Amino acid sequence: MEYEENSRAMSSRNRSKPDLKAIGLRIRELRGDMRQEDIALELGVSQGQLSKVERGKIAPTLEMLLAVANRFRKSLDWIVRGTD
Repeated sequence: MEYEENSRAMSSRNRSKPDLKAIGLRIRELRGDMRQEDIALELGVSQGQLSKVERGKIAPTLEMLLAVANRFRKSLDWIVRGTD
């Protein structure tokens, strides 16, 4: 019984794991032709951090997600899950 509960909890966690590559591609799409250096400055992150996020190497911070959402007037749902 305990094993089943742990198994369900683990599979539930796996379903909610964010797709970092997809998030990064959506942020890259929003950036368009803007230089990483310019948008990174607006978002309050380094160019290197933005690059890693766009490539799906690291997760964006909540602060970065909020800054992207505000800057481009997109919902967090769209940025994180691709849906509005």
